[in-house]
Amino acid sequence: MDVSQILENLNEPQREAVTSEDKYILVLAGAGSGKTRVLVHRIAWHIATGEANPQGILAVTFTNKAASEMRSRIETLLGQSIHGMWVGTFHGLCHRLLRAHWQDATLPEYFHILDSADQYRTVRRIIRAMMLDKSQYPPKEAPWHINAQKDKELRPEKINDDGDVTTAQMIKIYKIYQQTCESSGAVDFGGLLLRTYELLYTTKLVREIYQNRFKHILVDEFQDTNELQYKWLKLLIGENNTLFAVGDDDQSIYSWRGARVENMKAFQKDFKETKLLKLEQN
Repeated sequence: MDVSQILENLNEPQREAVTSEDKYILVLAGAGSGKTRVLVHRIAWHIATGEANPQGILAVTFTNKAASEMRSRIETLLGQSIHGMWVGTFHGLCHRLLRAHWQDATLPEYFHILDSADQYRTVRRIIRAMMLDKSQYPPKEAPWHINAQKDKELRPEKINDDGDVTTAQMIKIYKIYQQTCESSGAVDFGGLLLRTYELLYTTKLVREIYQNRFKHILVDEFQDTNELQYKWLKLLIGENNTLFAVGDDDQSIYSWRGARVENMKAFQKDFKETKLLKLEQN
């Protein structure tokens, strides 16, 4: 196809972001400046120029709707299917990976997913069985605590209570909850990401499979990644991978659930040869 079509209707900074040959690229862009547009066109550019096939690209965004729209826009640009390309949310992609490597992740083959309501009901039963005062240990707060620890890569045995009775009880709730999930073959949303990170970190063979497969990794709304999501991304970056991230360092809609705008600075520190681009035209 005529690759010039992919660059049509892009301004000069957007074209530079789409066509840059740098290995690590961080695009800073405010609302309305074309962050996702640039990411979509860059994926299409990789495929149209023959730099990559769809199976060699991993694209991450934050909602299933955004992932679906991204896939549709890429196919429209290319005029062809991108079958085999991994486009999805962190949780969706982790779910897919764990299904493929359930044995390595020490999971049952047909493990099931706990949604937020399932998690709340499970924790509520644990608190009731422990005969704890619900006013001091509200069932709605315990899942938040558990998820926050998982976002920091902390299993219950890694948490120090510092002699605080309340913290000690929360750790116990987390421990029993973890045992309950394992015995019933269940994984919650936070567990999807944590288990995948642990799998990639401890199992070199699995890690290398995906480092070799996904030569181009692209992340939308990078400012909304949390600590564990960023660590997960870094594990997938080997010597021959590229990383392209777009984000707005002036906003983070998910700070309440652990999103770290600080990851924008960490990106440039961790990847020394990062090319920093700014989209400033609305």
